[in-house]
Amino acid sequence: MFLEDLRTACVKDPALRGARRVEVLLYPGLWAVWSHRVAHQLHRLRVPFVPRLLSQVARALTGIEIHPGAVIGRRCFIDHGMGVVIGETAVLGDDVMLYHRVTLGGTGWWTDTSDGRRHPSVGDRVVLGVGATVLGPVHIGHDTLVGAHSLVLRDVPAHSRVCSPMTSHQPKHLRRRTSHDSDPPLRHRVDRPHPPGGAAPLR
Repeated sequence: MFLEDLRTACVKDPALRGARRVEVLLYPGLWAVWSHRVAHQLHRLRVPFVPRLLSQVARALTGIEIHPGAVIGRRCFIDHGMGVVIGETAVLGDDVMLYHRVTLGGTGWWTDTSDGRRHPSVGDRVVLGVGATVLGPVHIGHDTLVGAHSLVLRDVPAHSRVCSPMTSHQPKHLRRRTSHDSDPPLRHRVDRPHPPGGAAPLR
């Protein structure tokens, strides 16, 4: 699994070509995922203190905070990574890609459910763009693209694209009104089909 993470980073980052592939060992996202895989196994064995210690050391070194209880699938790639937060009961499928400032968080202790789930579950081959925020025990379906700065508070079906509204500060000469410009932040529109890996995230 560790080698898969390494190969995935080399494949998904176009900056890593030829001899420069060795630079992947400098990527904070890679080290954060590796550290989490160790911490998660210790967490499953109910080892006290050490899993959280590992996660906090990784946070200090990489700027990425992943709770040891979170479940992360195979070939996860965190690009850039600074400011990423993944909560305790979050579940990520295989081949998930996250950019910096992504949050998979809860909505507060007063909204906790009886089954103990407080954080999102993310399907396979999902891309979470810069600053995407997913809160609560919601589900993001397979092959979904969550665009930059999107806020998700409810389930998103598979093969969807979630887009945040355009900024209101965009210069007038660059504005082009579209049918979805007035959508509130919590809405999402669905474009189907969305082939795996067929769309680039909004960076």
